[in-house]
Amino acid sequence: MKVGLFFGSFNPVHIGHLIIANYMASQTDLNQVWFVVSPQNPLKERSSLARDQDRLFLVRLAIEDNPLLNASNVEFSLPKPSYTIDTLTYLKEQHPEKEFVLIMGSDNISSLHKWKNYELILERYSIYVYRRPDYEEGELSKHPNVKTFEAPQMKISASYIRKCIKEGHSIQYLVSPPVQEYLESSSMYRKK
Repeated sequence: MKVGLFFGSFNPVHIGHLIIANYMASQTDLNQVWFVVSPQNPLKERSSLARDQDRLFLVRLAIEDNPLLNASNVEFSLPKPSYTIDTLTYLKEQHPEKEFVLIMGSDNISSLHKWKNYELILERYSIYVYRRPDYEEGELSKHPNVKTFEAPQMKISASYIRKCIKEGHSIQYLVSPPVQEYLESSSMYRKK
């Protein structure tokens, strides 16, 4: 089984994430896509993150009706900050029968050289890149283990959604209906 790993904070998960994951799961050779909810990206500030379990819960809500998508909390039990190479190594040990593929935007492939052990990632794993119009892909996109796709995208950001929630604006159509319903009835992302 070929599993695409879609890493992210998903703070919160939104329609843009779902479109990319569904495209990769249904229009490439991947059998499934796992949303790997990251507790702490070494390149991002932790203070803006909702609780790990809350973000995982929202991903599960968003994908509950799609058998091609799965939510993973694998990084919750690994040392912090989370490094992709460590997560990949752990997953391969736990699931030797699966072939894991990284999914990332062209913004990430252009900065991959800053990642811990990026050479090992490129050598051992395939990387499926979805083009992002405002980002250069860089030299690493020409690596033989990197494949580029034209996945449909929307200019939606989690920070914009958090801002809407704080200001009391509608998030309808920005997130899936179950996520919208949950966020509107909870205190997540609201001013304290």
